[in-house]
Amino acid sequence: MTGTDTRKAAVVAFAQTDHVRAADGLSEVEMLLPVLREVLDRTGLSTGEIDFTCSGSSDYLAGRPFSFTMALDGVGAWPPISESHVEMDGAWALYEAWVKLLTGEADTALVYAWGKSSPGELPMVLTRQLDPYYLAPLWPDSVSLAALQARSVLDAGLADEEELAGIAARSRRAAEDNPHVRQRGPAARTAGGYLAAPLRAHDVPPVTDGAAAVVLAAGDAVDRLTDHPVWISGMDHRIEAHGLGVRDLTDSPSTRLAAERAGLFDPGAPPPDIAELHAPFTSQEVILRNALRLGEETVVNPSGGPLAANPVMAAGLVRIGEAAARLARGEGRRAVAHATSGPCLQHNLVAVLDTDGAAEGEPR
Repeated sequence: MTGTDTRKAAVVAFAQTDHVRAADGLSEVEMLLPVLREVLDRTGLSTGEIDFTCSGSSDYLAGRPFSFTMALDGVGAWPPISESHVEMDGAWALYEAWVKLLTGEADTALVYAWGKSSPGELPMVLTRQLDPYYLAPLWPDSVSLAALQARSVLDAGLADEEELAGIAARSRRAAEDNPHVRQRGPAARTAGGYLAAPLRAHDVPPVTDGAAAVVLAAGDAVDRLTDHPVWISGMDHRIEAHGLGVRDLTDSPSTRLAAERAGLFDPGAPPPDIAELHAPFTSQEVILRNALRLGEETVVNPSGGPLAANPVMAAGLVRIGEAAARLARGEGRRAVAHATSGPCLQHNLVAVLDTDGAAEGEPR
């Protein structure tokens, strides 16, 4: 889905927490408050001036139902606000807000997401995403499922273990310049034991607590709120079959289709300068690079990506925010951001961002 001929929306502000192994002693609201304050301060808006608010999170991580209603204390829901929530990564909350702006029902939107993975055993919690009849009763954890996918990638000759270690090493190097991530350091090696063959510790994302927020704007509000808008020229999301046995785990047709619908492959369009890919496991980056047709001219995960910090339910929103922030700083003119949900890249969202994407009559 691309922007309409007469109206487009832009990312005008992005903020994120310093992602940590465990935000002990902080509730979701206490973790969110600083990032919400920061993103609003960057625009000069108050919560009462936001036309639409949308959040993303997971009650499974919080361990209680309707936990997102408590997080509204960090926004302020009185006087009453126009608000929505998705039980998914915040990238899908951003999609809902983007559609709201394109239809003209709002000119500004606040999108935020958070996740505290530290209190429980995340790989086992994510098992609850599986088919409840055939897979979930077997309790295959998320790392083991990713290992099956990685083995498929290696057996197909798409990569070898050295290349996977190289992806991890590159992500760690990129993370050195990112003050918000929780994992950085020397290059990864193929030495060491397997967590679940063929995945080693460097192939797997770190358990992370964190939050992120984005402000979107459309129409005249863009010009009021920023001098460096980053336009969302297209965004789409698609999903694979629920059953892993009927999928080719070495490919991601849903990512490819979402990218096509978002305009990434439009004739004459330049390749993206930046790609922020939500690839929690090194082998998944190989799959996504192929699906998105990324060449050497595209810098992949300059933020360090989810291998450096993976706040579940916020990591996809962070990918969009990181890509937009880099374009706003002049590090490129076009970017692609990707978010995923579910086992083995089951559900995928692709956003195409650029600095030249204002529609006719829109402020630039």
